[in-house]
Amino acid sequence: MDRIVGIETEYGCLLSEEEPHVNSELWPAKVKNYLFRKADAGTIDLHYRDYEEPPGNGGFLLNGGRLYLDMGHIEYASPECLHLHDLVAYELAGDDLLQSSLVALGAEDRVSFIKNNVDHHTGATFGCHENYLMKREAQFTPPILGTLLTFLATRQIFTGAGRVGQSNPLAFDFEPPRPEAQVNFQLSQRADHIVNDIYQWVQFNRAIINARDEPLADYRKYRRLHLLIGDSNMSPYANALKIGTTACVLSLLEEGRLPRNLVLADAVQSTRDISRDPTQRWIVRLENGKTIGALDVQWEFHHLAQKYLGNSSAETNWLLENWGFVLEAIPHNHHALIGGVDWITKKWLLDAFVESERVSWDDPWLQSIDLEYHNIDPRRGLFFGVTPGKRIAEWNNSVRRPSATHVPPANTRASGRARAVAFFQSRACGIPYVINWDSIACDSRDFLVMGNPFETYNDEVERFLAKPRTTNAAVDDADR
Repeated sequence: MDRIVGIETEYGCLLSEEEPHVNSELWPAKVKNYLFRKADAGTIDLHYRDYEEPPGNGGFLLNGGRLYLDMGHIEYASPECLHLHDLVAYELAGDDLLQSSLVALGAEDRVSFIKNNVDHHTGATFGCHENYLMKREAQFTPPILGTLLTFLATRQIFTGAGRVGQSNPLAFDFEPPRPEAQVNFQLSQRADHIVNDIYQWVQFNRAIINARDEPLADYRKYRRLHLLIGDSNMSPYANALKIGTTACVLSLLEEGRLPRNLVLADAVQSTRDISRDPTQRWIVRLENGKTIGALDVQWEFHHLAQKYLGNSSAETNWLLENWGFVLEAIPHNHHALIGGVDWITKKWLLDAFVESERVSWDDPWLQSIDLEYHNIDPRRGLFFGVTPGKRIAEWNNSVRRPSATHVPPANTRASGRARAVAFFQSRACGIPYVINWDSIACDSRDFLVMGNPFETYNDEVERFLAKPRTTNAAVDDADR
């Protein structure tokens, strides 16, 4: 992949009937506190990050990533990763941190964390956000953005996590939704909640691409592409395809190799139409008036990636081969993708349940099964009970790395940041600190800027932390 990538995952919290439901927002806080106060998984923030993130709300981890509370949810942000295998392993580390906390707290039979994107009871959604570092000089003209949106709207045919039913959220202008036919099952959990193609304000106008220019790196050299459209994947294989294919398309973009005349007439509507299409033909209309299938769109991107990026690395070759394998299997052999593509796996489970129990698709049981598919507890999550084919199973097993919860990637600035986290974990140091993605600071005057995510900054961090400083014994921990 050779591109700095990170992923942010928000987790739902599900309580058993024995657990008082007033605790649904208490348990994320309990787990966060356990990780920072008892498990020494990282170091807690001592300062306000913004008005919704007071001291003690979260912090950076020993693996270089970050964990914090966001509107009642736990959110885990992976460290910066340079290779696809690392990215998937460090995304899974979030699951391991949360599940191990529940076990340590003796709550694993009463409390579950769910890695999905919809609340069936309230209609709310929570995110899985992707972050891709790009060259500052990359051109984002309307045709280029339109082509990128076409890729993002159609990739759900292999990245979607699947969901029972539908949501009809109000758009930013609060127009009431039009009456729609009942949807039993759709490809994507996020599709119904995307109401704009490109926009800056995340919470009430979710867009496919978030437009804020916040590179978290040297802004003269880099920009950060922040995507809101993706589902949280239980399948590591699907996660690899989601991140890897997008990284390939961004390389085509930077090299001026994107396909021409492949801009959707309406990317938001096409995203929803593809997700809801029960025929799985997934026909979309282009800006030029022509129509095309989502599968054909993906083949066009695949052919260009094969032509211009093939043999650039073993990892890229793996990705291109498996991208092609999935595109071949989707129309001809769904069963080959069970355990690899989440929506196919989930629908296979649901179809079997509907047939065996003779229930209709609006039965509440199906929503419960939908949720349990995303339970990160290997004893209970339905995803873990599925046996995929050899190709998919080998990948899914290869990226489960227990050390990823506390050892950072060795080839990005997450490595240097993790050294600072370990240093500030020492309560005896008594030094006020600030840790950010692109800097660390001791007290409010001494900063080390880390503007290049491709550098480890190991030596610079060591020298910075070794400088003599006056210990301020009056500094109080935010989590005391």
